[in-house]
Amino acid sequence: DPYTNVGYELPNDLYADIVTVSHEHFDHNYVNAVQGNFTLVTNNASVNGISITAIPTWHDPEQGRLRGENNVYVFSVDGMKICHLGDYGETDNSFLAERLQDIDVCLLPIGGTYTIDAKQAFNYVKALGVKGVVPMHYKTPRSNIEIAPKGEFLQNFTHVKSVGAEFEFESSNEVTVYDVDDSNF
Repeated sequence: DPYTNVGYELPNDLYADIVTVSHEHFDHNYVNAVQGNFTLVTNNASVNGISITAIPTWHDPEQGRLRGENNVYVFSVDGMKICHLGDYGETDNSFLAERLQDIDVCLLPIGGTYTIDAKQAFNYVKALGVKGVVPMHYKTPRSNIEIAPKGEFLQNFTHVKSVGAEFEFESSNEVTVYDVDDSNF
């Protein structure tokens, strides 16, 4: 979900093979920022051996009346399933819990206001049974969007691993939260 006008900019030399857009808001669909010969994915697709499943959801708890639609993406690659929830805003997690099985890593919004909040995100982690979580869409020092910081979400977990922009997922019997260093965000 390439963004613009959120308080920090994407790098000028941003290249990708695959770009997803979860919904058509400026802070999630700025594909002009991406260079190269990439495949734009907005629905189900198979690209370079990666199976991508798009699951239509709502951006808000009122079935899209406030902010419209949102796609959740599941990437199946190298025997792993990685889920990106985009700007998921539904407060009832039963629909996704049914659709999302055997997810290894889940990137989920935690900042509230426009998405689920820290408490709802924690409940999703429990309902989905994921083992790896990457929090996203939260307040950073440079962001200009009024959403909550990540502290309330992180305090729910005992296994929090500080990582950089690139890291390796390590399967565990307990949930590991990968706390990406946001000092450059």
